[in-house]
Amino acid sequence: MTRRGLLLFVAMSVVWGIPYLLIRVAVAEISPGMLVFARTALATAILLPIALLRVDLRSVLRHWPWVVAFALIEIAVPWVMLFAAEQRISSSLAGLLVAGVPLVGATIAAVVGGPDRVGRRQLVGLLIGFAGVAAIAGGDFEVDNATALLQVAVVVVCYALGPFILSHRLAGVSSLGIMALSLSLTALLYAPVAIVDWPSAPPSQAALAAIVILAVVCTAAAFLLFAALIGEVGPVRATVITYVNPAVAAVLGVLILEETLTPAMLLGFALAIAGSTLATRRPEMPEAEATAVEVADSPGAPA
Repeated sequence: MTRRGLLLFVAMSVVWGIPYLLIRVAVAEISPGMLVFARTALATAILLPIALLRVDLRSVLRHWPWVVAFALIEIAVPWVMLFAAEQRISSSLAGLLVAGVPLVGATIAAVVGGPDRVGRRQLVGLLIGFAGVAAIAGGDFEVDNATALLQVAVVVVCYALGPFILSHRLAGVSSLGIMALSLSLTALLYAPVAIVDWPSAPPSQAALAAIVILAVVCTAAAFLLFAALIGEVGPVRATVITYVNPAVAAVLGVLILEETLTPAMLLGFALAIAGSTLATRRPEMPEAEATAVEVADSPGAPA
């Protein structure tokens, strides 16, 4: 890896590891729906002009049904679920549970079949990984709200389904155009919710800073950085950040918010990563498949 590639990798590992901490700060003062609107509206204001300059959005709009589906599954539904869950569980636990995304993706591939079907080694990885996720969920003994865990489960499934829409229905379509339009659609969808949930008192400076950083750094800048990372190191190596983000989220939650990180959660995370590695690893990747993965993974799984 080049020095530039290493710097981009480290930057992305942090940029997509800190949202869980920021979400926890923001939802203490504003509603999940209001946070979704604020994050997507600000990110749209940044990404949409860039997309208009770089991309012919008419080619993206020709696939509007699947763009809408992607916006709902990758952003609109999982973000409000994650934001609501973090009103009840720690940011560390939320981040660690999202490590189950590759496992669900491999399970979907096993059901769909075709070139992405899961073999014997991948099946072993799935079993190990799901055991790890179960250990993570049981490792935070302060969690007493099953609804929050169910909400995070919805997040994980949505984040796993999003790339399948991209690779199977939006292959070859500009990822920048897709993300700019998806964020725009989500902002419009949550605008009425934001009006209803508008806070009676102005949020604190900490909450406002969290919202701005989520939108500017963790959404708009993150997608541009990730595209650069893919161009530097390739799509397969770039997606390794999905194994680092939950660790960053857990460490920040413990250091800044003084959250609890139990041995069971650490063991579960190690098992989830080991299982994900086995479940998603392929002996070799043909050129055509690598291109499909690049299209699928370029937007990533934003927290």
